[in-house]
Amino acid sequence: MVMIGQQIIEMPGGQYQVTNKRLSHSVYSLTDSSDGGPEEESPALCLTPLQKLTTDMCKDEKTIKELIIGRRVGFYKVRGEIGCGTFSRVKLAFHALTKDKVALKILDRMRLDTQAQRLLSREISSMESLQHANVLRLYEVVETPSRLYLVLEYAGGGDLHNRIYCEGKLSDNTSKITFAQILSAVKYMHNINIIHRDLKAENVLFTSSGCVKVADFGFSTRVSQRNSTLDTFCGSPPYAAPELFHDESYVGPPVDVWAMGVLLFFMVTGTMPFRAETMGKLRRCIIEGSYTVPPWVPGPCQRLIKGILKTVPAERYAVDQMLGCDWLLPVEFPWSLVPAEPPSALQSLLESEQDSLEEQDAKEEEEVRSALEELGITAEHLQNNQLNNSRSPITGAYRIVLHRAQKREGCDCLPVVRGMVRDPKREGLRAYRGLRHTSKFCVLS
Repeated sequence: MVMIGQQIIEMPGGQYQVTNKRLSHSVYSLTDSSDGGPEEESPALCLTPLQKLTTDMCKDEKTIKELIIGRRVGFYKVRGEIGCGTFSRVKLAFHALTKDKVALKILDRMRLDTQAQRLLSREISSMESLQHANVLRLYEVVETPSRLYLVLEYAGGGDLHNRIYCEGKLSDNTSKITFAQILSAVKYMHNINIIHRDLKAENVLFTSSGCVKVADFGFSTRVSQRNSTLDTFCGSPPYAAPELFHDESYVGPPVDVWAMGVLLFFMVTGTMPFRAETMGKLRRCIIEGSYTVPPWVPGPCQRLIKGILKTVPAERYAVDQMLGCDWLLPVEFPWSLVPAEPPSALQSLLESEQDSLEEQDAKEEEEVRSALEELGITAEHLQNNQLNNSRSPITGAYRIVLHRAQKREGCDCLPVVRGMVRDPKREGLRAYRGLRHTSKFCVLS
């Protein structure tokens, strides 16, 4: 006979007594515990990886020492430094359970003034909202009394600035593939009313496979409407739009668009469009829109640059106009960039795509839950740790495993340049984008 939740004890004379032995499960201790003392614990108890890790963090001397000296942070094993900023350092780390590489952004709480704390809060808030193939992922936030750690996706392929500095300008096709991904990320951000305000080559990262990841949302902000005005000067001066130098309020999306024009110029020429010995001269060059595109840059790319780098914000290309330009027409995106209000000719295509995406999401979710179960993270853990709370180690593990599954399904696939092969669907979408912009004001779908 098998009895659950009860214990049979042999009594003198061959009699047996049944006693209740209540088991309780704690979401945070993550191990089974009973009312009995330590002497009743079975030494042969098989611990899950999660239970073993949490036990080691409480009892194992080596693990505790690593936590004290900073070689471990939460569930992460910390390795060498890979970058640094004004208020932060970035180190390589590994998740102790999933074994995935992550980037650990470390901030000293004592060095953060009120403004820095506000920027950090915005960065976390923005990254919590952003789930896109070309935006760096935030997995978890770990807090200690003296430090705050942002656990980020590890790109591993360096940044755009260093790549061009070391190897020179990008080829035309590489520029198209890189710029298309930046454009896709910015379109997504603007669609949910997030303005980056610090787009520059140093903040465009690459994975080892060449996938672009837009990073560093410290200056980002969320607006109530796309045409809401802002009044804070943000970002790097060489990438700053003319309106930022006028000490007046400005609209956010055209500022990001201008920075993308500077990035595109930098990619295809290997130099910056606006250069000067002093800040005053640089400011004047930008306000006047004084730059020259080298004649060897392909004509379609020249037209795109000139359409973006217009000093009057309302005359600048909108994001959808950039997506439908001749230079990017041969680029096939592996993700959907279809407008929110598609023409009827595309409606059936979109509906079938949506059905396919829902099936894929269900498959991914099943795969993720199965992988987490193997680590000892149960459905109960997921239910009791809100997965929108980045300050939970369960959320961190879930997001890492989910992202791994999404990458296997191709979420980090690069756009492909097909030459001038005409696709009727793409052509129809391009024509639709052109029709939408009867006004030159930057309206984003």
